[in-house]
Amino acid sequence: MRNLSLLSTVQQSLGAVFSPSTTLSAITLDLDEDALYVAAERQTDDADVEIEVFKLGRYSEGNVDYDATPELAPIAMLRTQAYLATNPWSSPFGRPLELVSFKLLPDTRTLVWIMRGGEIATASLEDDPISPDVVGNVDAGILAASWSPDDSALVLATGDEKLILMTSAFDVVSESPLHPTDFGDDAPINVGWGSKQTQFHGSLGKAAAQAPKPSLVGSSPDDDQLPRISWRGDGQFFVVSTLSPQNRDDPTSSTLEHRRRVIRTYSHAGGLQSTSEPTPGLEHTISWRPSGNWVVSTQRYGFPGGGEGKEGRHDVVMFERNGLRRLQFSIDSVISAQAQPGDSGRKWGYRVREVGWSSDSNILSLWIEGDEGDLVQLWTVSNYHWYLKHEIAAPPTLDGHPDKFTSVTWHPEDASTIILTTSRKMIRRSYVWDTFASGSNPPNDSASVAVLDGGSILLTPFRSQNVPPPMSSIQFPLAPVPVHAPKFQTRLPVQLSFTWGKDILVALWETGCLKLTDLHTRLGPGQGKVMDPQELWVGFASENSSISRNYRQALAISDAKVDDIWTVLALSSVNAESVQDVLSVVVLQSWEVQERFEIDLPQRNGRLIPSDRQVWWQSPDGEIVIVDLANRTFSPVSKFPRFSPWTVHVTASSEASKDEESSLFVGLTPSGSLTVANEDGTHQLLAANANSFTISSSFLVFTTTAHVAHFAPLVALGGLLQRTSHTSLDALPQWETRRVERGSRIVTAVPSNMSLVLQMPRGNLETINPRPLVLEIVKEDIDKFNYGKAFLACRKHRIDLNIFLEHNRDVFMKHLSSFVEQIADVDYINLFLTNIGQGSLPDDIVNELCDGIRRELEKRDLKTYVNSVLTAHVMKRPPDHEAGLAMLLRLRETQPQLVEDAVKYIIFLVDADRLFDTALGMYDFSLVLMVAQHAQKDPREYLPFLRELRALEKYYQRFKIDEHLKRHDKALRNLSLTGDDRFDEAMAYVEKHQLYDNALSIWKDTERYDAVLNVYGDWLFERRQFKDAGFVFKKARRFKKAMLAYEKSLDWRELFDIALQQSLEFDELVSFAYRAAEDLSGKKRYQEAARVLLDYAQDVREAIIALVQGNLFSEARRIITFHKRPELLEEIVYPGSLESRAQIADDLGEMKEQLRKQVARLRELRVKKVEEPDAFYGVEDENLHNVDVMTDISMAPTAFTRYTAAPSAVSRSSSKRSSRSKRKMERKIGSGRKGTVDEEEYLLRSITKLVGRFQNTQNDAITLLPHLFEFTEEHESEGMQLQDEIAEFAEELNVAIEEVWKKSQDTEAETFLEGWAARMQEYERQRRIDPLDKVPKPELAKQEWNQKLCRI
Repeated sequence: MRNLSLLSTVQQSLGAVFSPSTTLSAITLDLDEDALYVAAERQTDDADVEIEVFKLGRYSEGNVDYDATPELAPIAMLRTQAYLATNPWSSPFGRPLELVSFKLLPDTRTLVWIMRGGEIATASLEDDPISPDVVGNVDAGILAASWSPDDSALVLATGDEKLILMTSAFDVVSESPLHPTDFGDDAPINVGWGSKQTQFHGSLGKAAAQAPKPSLVGSSPDDDQLPRISWRGDGQFFVVSTLSPQNRDDPTSSTLEHRRRVIRTYSHAGGLQSTSEPTPGLEHTISWRPSGNWVVSTQRYGFPGGGEGKEGRHDVVMFERNGLRRLQFSIDSVISAQAQPGDSGRKWGYRVREVGWSSDSNILSLWIEGDEGDLVQLWTVSNYHWYLKHEIAAPPTLDGHPDKFTSVTWHPEDASTIILTTSRKMIRRSYVWDTFASGSNPPNDSASVAVLDGGSILLTPFRSQNVPPPMSSIQFPLAPVPVHAPKFQTRLPVQLSFTWGKDILVALWETGCLKLTDLHTRLGPGQGKVMDPQELWVGFASENSSISRNYRQALAISDAKVDDIWTVLALSSVNAESVQDVLSVVVLQSWEVQERFEIDLPQRNGRLIPSDRQVWWQSPDGEIVIVDLANRTFSPVSKFPRFSPWTVHVTASSEASKDEESSLFVGLTPSGSLTVANEDGTHQLLAANANSFTISSSFLVFTTTAHVAHFAPLVALGGLLQRTSHTSLDALPQWETRRVERGSRIVTAVPSNMSLVLQMPRGNLETINPRPLVLEIVKEDIDKFNYGKAFLACRKHRIDLNIFLEHNRDVFMKHLSSFVEQIADVDYINLFLTNIGQGSLPDDIVNELCDGIRRELEKRDLKTYVNSVLTAHVMKRPPDHEAGLAMLLRLRETQPQLVEDAVKYIIFLVDADRLFDTALGMYDFSLVLMVAQHAQKDPREYLPFLRELRALEKYYQRFKIDEHLKRHDKALRNLSLTGDDRFDEAMAYVEKHQLYDNALSIWKDTERYDAVLNVYGDWLFERRQFKDAGFVFKKARRFKKAMLAYEKSLDWRELFDIALQQSLEFDELVSFAYRAAEDLSGKKRYQEAARVLLDYAQDVREAIIALVQGNLFSEARRIITFHKRPELLEEIVYPGSLESRAQIADDLGEMKEQLRKQVARLRELRVKKVEEPDAFYGVEDENLHNVDVMTDISMAPTAFTRYTAAPSAVSRSSSKRSSRSKRKMERKIGSGRKGTVDEEEYLLRSITKLVGRFQNTQNDAITLLPHLFEFTEEHESEGMQLQDEIAEFAEELNVAIEEVWKKSQDTEAETFLEGWAARMQEYERQRRIDPLDKVPKPELAKQEWNQKLCRI
């Protein structure tokens, strides 16, 4: 669906530096210096030939310095004798040029001339002046020459019918006859499968196989009788096309009808590989497609010796490397209309002189010589159909006569550039692949696409029809010659475009002829023509016909205020020495010309940017200017980093407000850079590998060479350009994408159909409905309350129906009546409710929607929408099955048939067993039977059960039903309604199912409430919730159980409160006190135990013992004094204080031993870390990384084992670790086992804990010391000794802390291997941190008792 669009044209006349007899004959390109060398030859008076060479610089960009052109001087000149063979000009096509080949060898910077007279001359470009030297001579002359694609080999066809293969240094590699008799090395082999006539080819193929072969195989009258040579793109093979030699013994063999063309294939070493099959009418043209699959030539039909067919038939034929003919297409239908026989002697008025291929094998060029001037046709192939895309006519001479091309050359690197020469002019034309598609917004988007195909324009509106190429909806024929067109011009338009908002086709010819056609495209389905073209206006862009111009682009825009005013724009370049583009403007009103004017643009070979209202133009350096037609001025507004041939202008809303719009320019370069820019000049690269793009609705859609389609919101692009700095490709937002077929390109987008049309590399089409485009249209329909259309789109494209609520829930809920009215169909409503109910929306939203739709349906017609109402009940969360069955109960009496169908439907929605249980839970046996019957349940399964239930009284029956349905709370309530006779059964049911809360609520304010509390308290007591059990027993007035529960929970205050209230005897109260005190002492609650013993047991001695056990000496002395029991001081307190002092001394000894061991180990580890870091950290040997298989024998620990387990001499079998073993392994990390890397950190944390333990011991000592100093001399001595021990250990601990937490000044950060899982990787990161940074340094508080007081 793509066309060749003329991008730029440069035409340079060299007539001012040529003599009248000089002819520009050949060119060669210097890609390194971006220069072009031109060879011109002329015949001298003494019949010699002079070849002059001119150099043109900076030609690839079209920046020819026109002012310097008249002063061009030849850089080299070669003089040689003309080729004087026997009867050399017997050909009716004139004298051939003497220069057979002109080539620049880039490696040696050498120009090579190959002359028809046989001379081979070279000249080095490094010499000054450049002087050609003849390096060889072929006496018989040279008829054809061709260099290999890599310039390493040269093939010559000589006048004595020899084929010579030479190197670039002109050393002969091989020499062979030009007309060998053998087939070649690839001759076919007969494997015994019979002759071709006996093989199966189908009915038509068999008839063709059995048809008699032509008795006469000749060549075309248009054959110039010269050989041709062409190389394959990889340089491995070349073909030679020759005319069979004349037989001197047979006079008739000299005529062309008895001499046939043969194509032979040779290897790069000069060995013959194959010979083509006899082809009557085969012509001299030949070109091997660079990709290598076809060898192209031409064939004539309808004359003696030609192909069998109608006279005038002319085909382009294609051969394979093995010489077999495979494909062909006809060219006479598109040439014969322009070519008429003249006085040249040509039988058909034209001939194909040469064929050629672009470097990428996509464009085939046919050089056609005609009596009315030469023509070059450009053909492309897609989906096995050949399209004539463009024609290039040779410009007329100064005297107005038709001119001839002298050479046609494709650029070897820029595949879309072709260079043509005439006798005086040189023309460079560059093309781009372009899709001529309409660009309207919904609802007027027809998505029409136009394709040029010779004499017709193929039109397809993809909104209405999706017709695969090469077919189309209609074929719009072109006139044989455009109206008012000058002579020597083509009849194919150079460009097509569509107007914005209305399908008006604008066709532009290179002469400036414009034609506007209203296509009258039918947008929707229906009968009649899908298009009905009607011509609106035909005219020229400029009235000044004296200036020769090349028009290449046209647009038409409508007036924003007046509908029937159109402005037609045509962009052209003047063929004369001009450096500016000219914009021709034609203003039409009611299709009559109102005004014509022109605007000169700042540079040459720019490009118009399609837009709906304004006129934008892009210069070759990427600058974008806006053209003011009213004032006929222009001003720059933005700039691309590089020229982008494919550029569009769009308006997008800003992210802040939809009412604010800004202009965006989206451009794509041939290299694949997709860039967006705004009017502020800010630009952003979106992709570096894009191959096509389009604007659809509010999205920029582009495909990439990675076979992915991207959908970028235009609003987001506008916000992206507002950033202060450029965003890298990796940092761009992640827009929605979709995988597409390899090599897909965008043809057009159809926003109204939510579709995107793609074309595959082979030419077939694929239409997809991308999710972003579908969602955009669905949201627009929802906002416009077109719920029916939106629903059908979601259903068709499988879009989650949650979008109705997620887009704008409040508005949708207010318009539920409109939604139900537009959907109407019961199945659609059920589908909607089912999708919502099974979706991801919150439960409250789903329930609100189901209730809202149910109410709307009940208002309309419950009979019609009964199934939808049931669906609304079922889809609630949780499903309301009872409400649905209840509705059926209400309808059962009036509409039994409706209820029966509804039951079948609800059984379809819900599991039959579940629905049976729901009906049973409604205690309606008729409903249960109805459900069971329609669910086709076996009566033997449910009838006995129902009979048993019917025999029970009402509430006990419901209890059994609820128990069967495991509705224990309802079952308990129904059981409570059966009366007091079943209370014990109810309590057993409560205990069985732990329904204590329900039981308390049921029997509250009844006589049975205390009994329920008692049962609840027993349950709590059994679960060892003694405190709660005590409270419940107290509430139930079960005081003994309450006292026992409080005793178990050590709540002695509540215990003795109840005991005193119950007036227990003293002995029983004392017993409770001793038991409670013993339990409290066991929990180290010594002060509370002493309080219980004093208050309730009145035992001072036991109370003092409890206080001394808790080191509460001050309280013990207070009680002794208060109760006047001094004997207890010597009996209990003095010995107890000495025991506490001894315990503190033991603790200090343990801490001192631990500290010394751990500090010594830390010193050892740190020495090892410095001296042997590899052994400490376990760095692996890199040489082991290439070992594929490791044995299970014992080996040294690696970095992995170093961080997971201590070194071990015992090997372990290699196996995959499970996730459980991995977690276990992680728990082991940090355990501090000796030999692991975590040992140092573990030791630091252990010392930190030791500091905390010492501080607790120090606090105990501070509490004990004052009492030791107040007691006996022995106690005082022990106190002094204890204080010294504490001070000594504190100093030792401080020294150790300072030593351990001192960081090394020369700590070097090292990088080690990472772990095998995410958690291990985190550990790897953490373990690189110095353990001193992980474990904070502990602070030892100074808590010393005043030593001065000990001397008092």
